[in-house]
Amino acid sequence: MPTELASMSAVLHGNNLLVFGGTGIPFGENNGNDVHVCNVQYKRWNLLSCRGKKPNKIYGQAMIIINDYLYVFGGTTGYLYSTDLHRLDLTTREWSHLKPNNVPSDLPEERYRHELAHDGQRIYILGGGTSWTSYPMDKIHAYNLETNFWEEIVTKPHPKLGYPAARRCHSCVQIKEEVFICGGYNGEVILSDLWKLNLQTFQWTKMPAVMPEPAYFHCAAVTPVAGCMYVHGGVVNMSGNRRTGSLYKVWLVVPSLLEMSWEKLLKTFPHIAQLTTLQLLHLGLTHTLIQRFK
Repeated sequence: MPTELASMSAVLHGNNLLVFGGTGIPFGENNGNDVHVCNVQYKRWNLLSCRGKKPNKIYGQAMIIINDYLYVFGGTTGYLYSTDLHRLDLTTREWSHLKPNNVPSDLPEERYRHELAHDGQRIYILGGGTSWTSYPMDKIHAYNLETNFWEEIVTKPHPKLGYPAARRCHSCVQIKEEVFICGGYNGEVILSDLWKLNLQTFQWTKMPAVMPEPAYFHCAAVTPVAGCMYVHGGVVNMSGNRRTGSLYKVWLVVPSLLEMSWEKLLKTFPHIAQLTTLQLLHLGLTHTLIQRFK
């Protein structure tokens, strides 16, 4: 198993959870640059043997998978912040350090604890910063996979509320062309808001839901088909550096009739998971729904 787990990054690729980077105690003194893989079906960890020059040992980077390539951007050694963009070919397991065609002044600012989204052609950077700054959301940098150029995209504000506050250490999930960010820290305030960015129109929309407790350094994941976001953990109080282990969810889309019926079933019969498969079949549940209990 990986041992550098603070501010590591993780993505799910099929049945494999890929974990890269991160730091241990003390922060910045014990960093990692290996790729660990956990098969979530068999619950086994393996160290991925890779070729090529690996990225530096960093933490707070963000990563994303597009067409069997793992892209890693940014991060920090604990002393220096990065604008490096690396790519791992998951078929050949070879690392490449990508060199965009921009002049140095056109590169994104160095950062950590940002998030990434993509539309198949561009990788978008959302927020992030350093230990002393956070980057705004009115303009976002996007790496064009076809031209090998970084581009700057001007986003559209909410008609009344403007743009999301600058932030780092927030969470982000994506459903098709819509990206959702929540929480984070802007250097002064711990945030609890939830915003949506459309990657076709670049319009920001503030969602009515707010986090039950403002948090940063938390994590989030979304059920890709149903559209339910789960948020876990984080720092909720700066003065005492208080952490939370809470887990809560919010629907980002209108749930399907199947999902609403499923939730009603679980609330009405809280012990239903203890029934046998045969009993569940006799109740009328399909094999697909029965698999959810496992």
